[in-house]
Amino acid sequence: MQTRASHVVGRDREIAAVTGALSRTRESRGGALFLTGEAGIGKSRLARYAAGLAYDDGMRVIKGRGTTIGPMVPFRPIAEALLGLFRGDPPDDSALGPYKPVLGALIPEWHDPSSTTESVVVLAEAVLRLLASVARKTPCLLVLEDLHEADAETLAVIEYLADNLEDQPVLLLATIRTEPGNALELVRRMVQRGSGGLVELHRLSQDEVEQMTAACLEGAAVPAELVDRLWTDSAGNPFVVEELLHGMVSGGLLVAGAQGWQVLGELKLPVPAAFVRSVAHRTDRLGPQGREVLSIAAVLGHRFPLSVVQKVTRTDDRELLSHLHAGVAAQLVTPDEPAPDWYAFRHPLTADALLAQLAPAERADLSERTADAVEELHPGLPGDWCPLVAKLRFDAGAQTQAGLLFAEAGRRALAGGAAGSAVTLLDRAQQLLEHDVTARAEVLDTLLPALAETGDFERAFALDVAGLQALDASLRAKLHTRLSRVAYTAGWFTEGVEQVRIARTLLGPDAPDELTAQLDVNSAYLTLNIPSPDRISSAAGLAREAALAADRARLPTVACEAWQLLGIIAREQDLDEANACFGKALSLADAHRMPIQHVYALVRMAGNDWLQHGTTASLDRTHAEACRAGAITVAHNVDAILALQHVLTGDYAVAAEQIDRCLQTTTRLRFHALTRYLLMAKATLAAHRGDRAATDDAVGRFESVAKNGAQEHSLCFGLARAFCALLEENHRLAAAELDRALDVESQNPTTFHLSGTHGMRVLLGVLDGRFSWSDFEAQTAASAAGMRWNRQFTSLARAVLLGRDGRHAEAAEAFRCAQEAAAIYPMARHLGLRLVAPEAAGWGDPVTWLRSAEEYFHQAGNTAVASACRGLLRQAGAPVQQRRTGTDQVPRQLRGHGVTVREFEVFVLLADRMGNKAIGTRLHISPRTVEKHVASLIAKTGQPDRESLSAYAAALSR
Repeated sequence: MQTRASHVVGRDREIAAVTGALSRTRESRGGALFLTGEAGIGKSRLARYAAGLAYDDGMRVIKGRGTTIGPMVPFRPIAEALLGLFRGDPPDDSALGPYKPVLGALIPEWHDPSSTTESVVVLAEAVLRLLASVARKTPCLLVLEDLHEADAETLAVIEYLADNLEDQPVLLLATIRTEPGNALELVRRMVQRGSGGLVELHRLSQDEVEQMTAACLEGAAVPAELVDRLWTDSAGNPFVVEELLHGMVSGGLLVAGAQGWQVLGELKLPVPAAFVRSVAHRTDRLGPQGREVLSIAAVLGHRFPLSVVQKVTRTDDRELLSHLHAGVAAQLVTPDEPAPDWYAFRHPLTADALLAQLAPAERADLSERTADAVEELHPGLPGDWCPLVAKLRFDAGAQTQAGLLFAEAGRRALAGGAAGSAVTLLDRAQQLLEHDVTARAEVLDTLLPALAETGDFERAFALDVAGLQALDASLRAKLHTRLSRVAYTAGWFTEGVEQVRIARTLLGPDAPDELTAQLDVNSAYLTLNIPSPDRISSAAGLAREAALAADRARLPTVACEAWQLLGIIAREQDLDEANACFGKALSLADAHRMPIQHVYALVRMAGNDWLQHGTTASLDRTHAEACRAGAITVAHNVDAILALQHVLTGDYAVAAEQIDRCLQTTTRLRFHALTRYLLMAKATLAAHRGDRAATDDAVGRFESVAKNGAQEHSLCFGLARAFCALLEENHRLAAAELDRALDVESQNPTTFHLSGTHGMRVLLGVLDGRFSWSDFEAQTAASAAGMRWNRQFTSLARAVLLGRDGRHAEAAEAFRCAQEAAAIYPMARHLGLRLVAPEAAGWGDPVTWLRSAEEYFHQAGNTAVASACRGLLRQAGAPVQQRRTGTDQVPRQLRGHGVTVREFEVFVLLADRMGNKAIGTRLHISPRTVEKHVASLIAKTGQPDRESLSAYAAALSR
């Protein structure tokens, strides 16, 4: 008979927690709930109960569990669960965009060989979006069992999901043993910060053991001595209760009679021997062959494939199935649905009990035979078979073979994006191969980049590569080259340069190209990020050497990296040369099937097209290509550029929404470089709206996350703060901000070219007389001056210089070119009109320009520039339209005193202790008019004198 409880006993509190979580999930308030407890305490039973409730309520239920076959297999629980979505109607993938190819790593139906390998965080975001898409139709329950068996990547995905399911109709329900380990620590951290709930299952009380016993035996009357014995021997563990009951019934110690259940004989059995004896008793009844079948299965793990067991035992199908059916009847194993031809032990303790009965020599022999069978059945050991056979070889005592297989499994895991699992496997490999210095070096060659991927940079440098003195110099140099790349990834640029120096010393002057190419390209990227006046030229020289060496040594990946960097560097001086470099990288990528390099080359060429022509058609096409390839980083890179384009073209509402949305994603995905770029774009957006407080706040956020020498820094001054100052009519401050941008770039040359040093700074320098023709020619010689955003300002500067020389027709043509370039940038175009109008009396139409600018800035709510335009119109003798709006900009306490908009403009400038002449110049009114406004302000605010009024203005502006 089935001595199993038909219902959950003694778990009222736990059931309430589960039902409450399911109820909230149906209201789109999902989250994570973790069931913890010792082995056999009932976690899986409660999870099955929850799944049943969810099914009954019409929810979608998908399940996965930690691998129990060999070492940890990356993403197994997640992949198993997601595959459940494809056993009926496949999920709608229309909302996944570029994240669909990323999921190909988990879902074979979506696998694309040309797609790129992204980080675990990106994969976690893809899983989140898929679950959200599924749950839009039907709330979803994701059940993941045995997290203590899960790999590091699965745990990272679970943490990401737990942090982001709060507003989704998705519940993550996971089980984990209360055994010390990374998984339990992670769960406790998530619960502590509020990213999930914790339900800890405790042992049953004696009364609950009695209830469970009655449920198992399907009878109300249970002998008291039986309950006492079960309570004593099981210590309240439900699984052990059932196992002991089954052993007693099958062994004839407990029988059903007319008066109910009766105990025959002595019940006393020690625990855990009681459980082991129970399992041994049942396996003995299966016969020698049946016991061998289950012993081989236990060697494989808690779940096992029939094909391997059959190969080892050399039994036919009928005999094998007969043994398995007997094992199922004995409640030792169960079919592992939905995997075909796989079985699993009913509980992990069952497999452990079987292994405990094997002598060491017997277990080693079974492990060796099983490893041989797997290798014969699966040549090359694809997928999960490689780490499984590595474990079997280890159990068989073949340490070198095991180490080499763990190393291969680690290399495969890293190539598949599972860096955490790669580190675990490679660590095991290097421990097993510690006496073979060459084999260990090969392991370190993969372990170092794996540690960089996981962010464990300090441990990478603690591996004591320098101590491998017995290793060939070229192999040691290769490891130091790897360390230089680790240092670059970590942002430890100076340490990276030191690793390059060590590698060059080891290689000597006549090193072959295949060793120097990667070293040179690493050095180029490091040099570009170390602040110095010549970093651009030095990086270019190194990159060119790397490209040539890589070409000779036929290293296409290194050559692509070098040509990409050369293209980035060439942008400032020659866009055509930059495109040629990117074209070479693209050709190499296509010839050698390197999808990520292909997409990067495309996006950089599209970026050049955007810079030169101001159009985004190429970027849009590249974005679509990146989405198809699953190149998430590239896709978000394009999104960031498009967000900045919306700022420059005056689509401020669209820009604000896109910047905030992208920032949420890049922050969540830890794309630090893109986060910096977007914060710069956010500062630019605020500045172009004339919002000083928001500009300073965004720049402050940028500086809080940016490292010294961040290449976007100069844009914060020249593209953001300088324009904010111009919209405040503070031209002196604007010039100072642009000079600061130039100073930053002179100390740390940048590969970004919209900071104003090739555009607005040239125009302001010409207007205030600092720049003559020779200065102008020097400032505009680089190709960056011809980029469309910069070109609108340099063309205006040319027009002013031509007009001053009396070359009016040429000045008008230069102005026309400026307007053509500025056509898509409304704010910049009208600001340019306001700036050059005072210079255009002989060759332009300043009155018309000022009226256009005044109307634009008035509608935009920028009173400072609109007021300046009206002042210039008055000076030109033109009639000026009166504007009576803008009072909302006057603080409430000043409006209560009757302060007008114009008086408030004077009041704001008084905070800086400016004199009447300086205020008049700023507002384009006479000093005498300023004096009248000051007198009126003193009277209206009740201040005793001008000094007190200035102090009041300064205090109010804080």
